[in-house]
Amino acid sequence: MDLKYAPKIALELNLKLHQVENTAKLLMEDATVPFISRYRKELTGSLDEVEVTAIRDRLIQLGELDKRREAILKSLAERDLLTEELKGKIDAAETMTELEDIYLPFKPKKRTRATIAKEKGLEPLANILFKQGAFNILEEAKKYIDAEKGVKNEDEALAGARDIIAELVSEDKTSRERMRELFAKKAVVVSKVAKGKDEEGVKYKDYYEWKELAADSPSHRILAMFRGEHEDFLRIEVLPEEAEAIEILERNFVKSDNDASHEVKKAVTDSYKRLLSLSMESEYRATLKAKADTEAIKVFADNLYQLMMSAPLGEKAVLALDPGFRTGCKVVCLNRQGKLLHNDTVYPHTGDVKAVEAGRKILELLKSFGSEVIAIGNGTAGRETEDFVKRVIESSPDEKIQKLQVVMVNESGASIYSASDVAREEFPDYDITVRGSVSIGRRLMDPLAELVKIDPKSIGVGQYQHDVNQTQLRQKLDDVVTSCVNKVGVEVNTASKQLLTYVSGVGPKMAASIVEYRDSNGPFSSRDELKKIPRLKGKAFEQAAGFLRIRSGKNPLDSSSVHPESYHVVEKMAEDAKCSVEDLMVNPKIQEKIDITKYVTDKIGLPTLEDIKSELAKPGRDPREKFEAFEFMKGIGKIEDLSTGMVLPGIVTNITNFGAFVDIGVHQDGLVHISEIADGFIKSPSDVLKVHQQVKVKVLEVDIPRKRISLSMRLGEVSKPIAKKPKGETKKATKQDLDNKLKELMNKFGRNNK
Repeated sequence: MDLKYAPKIALELNLKLHQVENTAKLLMEDATVPFISRYRKELTGSLDEVEVTAIRDRLIQLGELDKRREAILKSLAERDLLTEELKGKIDAAETMTELEDIYLPFKPKKRTRATIAKEKGLEPLANILFKQGAFNILEEAKKYIDAEKGVKNEDEALAGARDIIAELVSEDKTSRERMRELFAKKAVVVSKVAKGKDEEGVKYKDYYEWKELAADSPSHRILAMFRGEHEDFLRIEVLPEEAEAIEILERNFVKSDNDASHEVKKAVTDSYKRLLSLSMESEYRATLKAKADTEAIKVFADNLYQLMMSAPLGEKAVLALDPGFRTGCKVVCLNRQGKLLHNDTVYPHTGDVKAVEAGRKILELLKSFGSEVIAIGNGTAGRETEDFVKRVIESSPDEKIQKLQVVMVNESGASIYSASDVAREEFPDYDITVRGSVSIGRRLMDPLAELVKIDPKSIGVGQYQHDVNQTQLRQKLDDVVTSCVNKVGVEVNTASKQLLTYVSGVGPKMAASIVEYRDSNGPFSSRDELKKIPRLKGKAFEQAAGFLRIRSGKNPLDSSSVHPESYHVVEKMAEDAKCSVEDLMVNPKIQEKIDITKYVTDKIGLPTLEDIKSELAKPGRDPREKFEAFEFMKGIGKIEDLSTGMVLPGIVTNITNFGAFVDIGVHQDGLVHISEIADGFIKSPSDVLKVHQQVKVKVLEVDIPRKRISLSMRLGEVSKPIAKKPKGETKKATKQDLDNKLKELMNKFGRNNK
């Protein structure tokens, strides 16, 4: 990073120079994005995280451009090719593309037809032809016949000269710029099925005969076609009309109408067909891919942010079940802090006797461990287990148990976590089924704290996440997780090592040190105590302290987002109000009387003082929304239960550029196409929807063989949900018999306990 880039970045991002310069200085001092945007508003002019991140990323890009510039200058100098004129052009290049275009003619390359022609001594002939004067080209070509060099006749001499001209045309900076413009405006993407892959590649059937203007092709379609090509099911071309491309080049290079010009014209045609079209197609495909990657990564990042900022249930004792049919349901009991107290396995789906035993065991556990809510994973057997558990608690004579909330929890990635090193370290004495159940329960209590333990790509909210640039994806998702963790703040006495890792200024090693100190010395009593940890002093403490919270500590401000560097301001406010800091934090009437302008100094301005006053009103507040219970429609548990016209409750699980996927409780998410999200036009599904949002949807179409469900949010005049009754009397009777048997036995079990 270098301050010399500040003027350029300020212009590009429409920011003031001092904003960019001060932000760059802070970044160069290893300040984090959350810290800069939250605690250095006076220096940055109150730039938010998006703007600070944009400055950071542009600084890195310009730094990489300069590194490449230096490497090129060094290469040219070592080969005695660097002139003052060439150096001036290289120094003036403002983009990587422009820089590479300037360097291309001088770039070391493998032997080409042009280099071979030059070895045969045909470069002077090419130069003469390229000037396009009026002369006898055959007489001129005869001068270059040389059997020893491999030039047998005039035709071979002219062909070699054309090869040299063709390469010159393909490496010409202006040619490439004009071809770049043509491709950007008029290139057409054509997709066809690979020979013999019609059946094997059926999932790409939509692209077996596809043609459209590449510039108009949405990112998800580009990524889908490129993936099909990568998997060898599709053949893709991205080219403009050949005749138009050649005509543009001819206007640039063919200057006359004589024999020499005709040779140049042939060379231009050959240059496009053999060299430029391939080079430009490759470059433009890379441009399309980069654009599609950027859009897909943004979609993924937005979805991840919304999921991680999902409303937490909070500190409640949870009984969590990881459902299963034959293998049973793994049950765990967690206390209010998420600590594993007990685990067991029940078999509610392997016969009536086992079901009764499972019901009895669940009631025992609920009572023994004082569970306040029941969490059930939404995977295989999820809906069936939910129905069973609800019948069990309804059959209990204990009114408190009858009223327990049963919540379906999205378990995407739970299996990844349960088999990870993180899970093994946390639960070395338990198998993956227990770890998975614990993760389900903890996700309900605090989604953010649990999801940070899982690779974001395994959470299931992405769009072609395995096809996009992995370095960019990793950086973007890391930014999202860091932003979420620091927005919410972290309770240092209960946070996991993984959660602490994402706190501003902490990182993996320091997070481990915090946990180790906490385990050895007990809970932290103040933020100042954090300084006892090696390396968590000075700059590191400055970066982290405001985001680490200590509830019930010695200083009430330690539970807030007020930074320790500003404690003296709050203490002065309390002193002026003739009250304690604690009274100031709980008494709105005292807060209303504070005139923050009295506390402005050369270091602390109004932005920070406004943040402090806002924080005092709701110290340590959680920015996430309040938890709302959700229930799928009863009687709808599998795709076969659906029929056209049904209106069902659902939860948005994933948002893409072409629509949103909604879980309606049948083990297969349905798609609400962008055209079915709202009555009016919307540019993007994310404009009106967010991940984990509760919605009402109407079933448009059900394709059972392909497991596809089409949904609509345009409900029209529908006033109430339409539920489909289970088919067949036998199935209904069996379910009723089980219900009656369960109630009878559960009532008996309850009375005996009384």
